Amino acid sequence: MAADTLPNWLASQAVQRPAGVAIRHKQLGIWQESSWQSVHRAVLLAARFLQHKGFGKGDTLVLLSEPRPEALLLSLAAHYLGGVSAPLDAAYPQPQLLDLLHTLRPKFVFAEGQAQVDQVFEAKPDVQLVIYADARGLAAYQHPALCAYDQVVAGDIPDLPITAAANDIAFRFYRLSAQYQLEYRELSHAELLNNGRQLVAHEALTDQEQALAARAFAASGHARYLLSPWLLAGFTLNFPENLATRDTDRRELGPTLVAGTAATYQRLYTLTQSRWPLPNSWQFSFVAWALRLSQQRVPVLATLAQWLVILPLQDVLGLRRTRVPLLVGEPLSAEAAQFFQVIGIQVRDWPEELPWQISQIQVIPRQQHALEDYFGLKALRAAL
Repeated sequence: MAADTLPNWLASQAVQRPAGVAIRHKQLGIWQESSWQSVHRAVLLAARFLQHKGFGKGDTLVLLSEPRPEALLLSLAAHYLGGVSAPLDAAYPQPQLLDLLHTLRPKFVFAEGQAQVDQVFEAKPDVQLVIYADARGLAAYQHPALCAYDQVVAGDIPDLPITAAANDIAFRFYRLSAQYQLEYRELSHAELLNNGRQLVAHEALTDQEQALAARAFAASGHARYLLSPWLLAGFTLNFPENLATRDTDRRELGPTLVAGTAATYQRLYTLTQSRWPLPNSWQFSFVAWALRLSQQRVPVLATLAQWLVILPLQDVLGLRRTRVPLLVGEPLSAEAAQFFQVIGIQVRDWPEELPWQISQIQVIPRQQHALEDYFGLKALRAAL
């Protein structure tokens, strides 16, 4: 019997629905589709490439990227070999992000583009492998560790066994605490799949869902309640072109499943408020009147409010077809929660219950790393 791991479920979906759409990604304004079979093939090829570069069981692949399919498939390739995926949130404040990289000193990295590649090389000039997806600005780079993603997924499909076990760590998430200590969370394949099964059963998720991955999988809740259900239920995972277009892409797509943080929903609430009619205007009074009507138990009035205001508001937010709006992590503000309830979006709270643990690795700011590299103090301290 196959192990209960993420790559095993990917292989299962590739057999059950080979031609089904697994991933849709908007590129240059056009939605590109990838089947479950092609996704599985890409993961196999990426796993073989990582293996040839020395990546093995227990190794960590650090991912520094906005939401895009390459990061997801490389994570699954690392899992295939029994490794760990460690996504760092590209939206993390830059000083802390750079200090995280300098502290972790990763050997294997997926860096989305030139800016991320530069950050990695500054943190660890002797990095073993840096895979990039966006080649713009990198033509003159000669570092031997650099490799384009297209090269990683080229070639014939290998016959590669899945090394991962159910209790192996699949994801490790890092952050710096207020006291500037390195903290981490870990999720095993078994934990992820158990959480995913709970969500699939509770929300009756099927392979017909359209989910939006508008954030990188840099929070444990997104791995629990988006990645895992995607593999279990076999629905389509959609990636926006970039963070700047995510609202437009959401309106275009009309997802049935959205997994967002409090910041995500708060941003949508703020966006709506910024477009609200001016107070004391007749338009403001009309919208307020319609929102009150939507809460009435008089069917005719509620239907009128629905068509005049509620549905247009849902369209603006790209949530008209959303039947499973998930809130991962911190709760919403009272104002935002009330707003979404009034417009008919019943946001479900799925908290991140996994506690942060304090790492024994000392956080060393990048300036100290630079001084140690310059004066050779690091080698001396290691020798002592």
